[in-house]
Amino acid sequence: MPAYWTITPQAPGSAPGAFALANADGATYRLELTPNLSMGARGFARMIMISAAFLALPLLAVLGTPVLWGLLPFAGLALWALWYALSCNAGERAKLREDLVLSREAIEITRTNPRAPAQHWQANPYWVRLTLTDTGAKVENYLTLEGAGRVVELGAFLSPEERAALHDDLSRALRHLR
Repeated sequence: MPAYWTITPQAPGSAPGAFALANADGATYRLELTPNLSMGARGFARMIMISAAFLALPLLAVLGTPVLWGLLPFAGLALWALWYALSCNAGERAKLREDLVLSREAIEITRTNPRAPAQHWQANPYWVRLTLTDTGAKVENYLTLEGAGRVVELGAFLSPEERAALHDDLSRALRHLR
C-alpha cells in the first residue's frame, strides 16, 4: 500500500514499526498517501522500446522503397503520441498526494491536487469519527473522516483493500492518542 507512516517521538525501547506505542506527551503520527504508479522509469523505457520495435516491423517490408518515407512520419508520430500520453499520465499521478498529521491536539489533512490548489482540513481528533462504508456507498470501502462540521473522503485513489487496511491503521492510531 502506498501509505507511509512516521511516528515521532517513539517510546524508548520499543520495537520499530508503524504502530510502536508513542510517548503520551507530544506524539505525532504522520501519514503520506500516494496513488499506485503502475509503471516506473524502467517500465516506461521498456514500453517505448517494445512499441518502437513493433512499429518498425511493418516498415521492414518496404525498406529501400519510396513508400518507407511515406510511412515513417506516421510511425514516428504514433511513437511520440504514446510517449507523450504515458509521460503526462505519470506526471499527473505523481503530483497527487494526501498528507495526514495526527496529534493529541489536532488532526490535519492536506490534499495536493495536480491541477488545483491544495485542500486543507483540520479538526480535534477526540471528536473525529472515522467511517468505512462497505456497501451502499459511491465506491467499495468508502473511507471518510467526519469532524469540525465536514465530512472528508480519505484515500480516494486507493484500492478497496488498501482503504480497509488504512481504516484499521488509522483507527488504531486514533485509539493510541485518545
